[in-house]
Amino acid sequence: MQESELKYFKEMLESRKEQIIKNIKGVNEELNQLSSMELNDEGDHASVDNSSMVESAIIQQQEQELREIDVTLGKIVTGDYGICEMCEDPIGFQRLKVKPHAIYCIDCREIIEKSR
Repeated sequence: MQESELKYFKEMLESRKEQIIKNIKGVNEELNQLSSMELNDEGDHASVDNSSMVESAIIQQQEQELREIDVTLGKIVTGDYGICEMCEDPIGFQRLKVKPHAIYCIDCREIIEKSR
């Protein structure tokens, strides 16, 4: 992969990382606000519980993506970026544009998903 392409993906990953951190902070603030609300009846409790579950699921997904991005940024540093972890072939440029923290090429991703 060319240096300009690596720079492009690194910037893309760092930008996404910043966005995720902002999202997590925002969701945590919302959860704090929900927990400090005065609840009057069972409907209020159910609504807050449901919102809390959704927000917690969002945080978990975002934290997972954040971990994947950190691993990927490390791969850029070590020179392993863009290589499929399963077949060790290059991951296609278009796939990386869509998911810059991808660890599998399209073919291997399909194999992984079918085996789950």
